[in-house]
Amino acid sequence: MALLGATSAASCSATTGAEPQAQSPSQSASEQVDCSVQRCVALTFDDGPDQFTDELLDTLKATETPATFFLIGSKVQKLPGTLQRMAAEGHQIGSHTWDHSDITKLSAQQLKQQLDRTDAAIKKATGQSPSVFRPPLGHHDKAHNQLVPYPLVLWDIHTHDGRLKNSEKIVKVTMDTVQPGSIVLMHDPRKTTVQAIPEMVSQLRAKGYTPVTVDQLFTGEMENSVVYSSAPHDPAQQ
Repeated sequence: MALLGATSAASCSATTGAEPQAQSPSQSASEQVDCSVQRCVALTFDDGPDQFTDELLDTLKATETPATFFLIGSKVQKLPGTLQRMAAEGHQIGSHTWDHSDITKLSAQQLKQQLDRTDAAIKKATGQSPSVFRPPLGHHDKAHNQLVPYPLVLWDIHTHDGRLKNSEKIVKVTMDTVQPGSIVLMHDPRKTTVQAIPEMVSQLRAKGYTPVTVDQLFTGEMENSVVYSSAPHDPAQQ
């Protein structure tokens, strides 16, 4: 397992008292996946919800593809309906701070406020708290990691979708570097990224990969305040 951080003194995972959400076909099917045997990959999207997120959700539903979204709290307030749909259709929801702040430049109190406000906005919209966290820009350090009450999720595939702005190139970057256990970084506010997903999912499945959520990729065995960039895999899966 790729660990870049340290374990906090707090060992309990974030929990919620919300009632379980209804499962979508993609969610119930993906829960049967054994990522210790199958070639799993987690598609993740940052910086939403935004204007193209519902279009992305349409594609994910049509292709029965679960994903993980790292959301900005201030945007959640503007599009609660999109967030409710995201949760109802079985996608995993994570925090990406309130306003995309670099956590390494925040005091302990400022970081707590960023996380608490985002947690409250997500919980208000969906009835559940975020289960994972991605630091904006990927910036983190040991001291701040220990203050985050969620697993910190980075990536091993950066699609560079903001720079490339080309669907075919985004798919190519992913397919050239993917391996079992990969976590793919993308951004749903970008139209070309959303347009890349049907072909990306098609090519991944043609190569024997199964898209799953981050939680499913790690079979739910993640620790708070620890940083993960990919999941372990059996070399025989290559």
